[in-house]
Amino acid sequence: MELLFIVLIGVVAGLVGRAALPNRALLGAFLLPAIGGAAAAIVWVALTWARWRWDGGWIWVVTVAATLLSVAAAGVLIGRARAAEDDRRFAELAGSR
Repeated sequence: MELLFIVLIGVVAGLVGRAALPNRALLGAFLLPAIGGAAAAIVWVALTWARWRWDGGWIWVVTVAATLLSVAAAGVLIGRARAAEDDRRFAELAGSR
């Protein structure tokens, strides 16, 4: 049940990241929420395999922090890469006339 809660927190973090980060028009509606949910699930499962107790506070803090960092990094890096590719492609098409 806790895994479901942490994945939901990750999806919400992705939605907040999509609204707050630059280049949101280049990210798509579901990309950052999907990254947030997946990152939260992966970190949570890895920490439970490392024998962190699910009812302890630190597993929640570390998972949410790692999820927020993952969403922010993915949003910035993907947005920057897609903007650069759009600019490169526009210059290529504009120069071909």
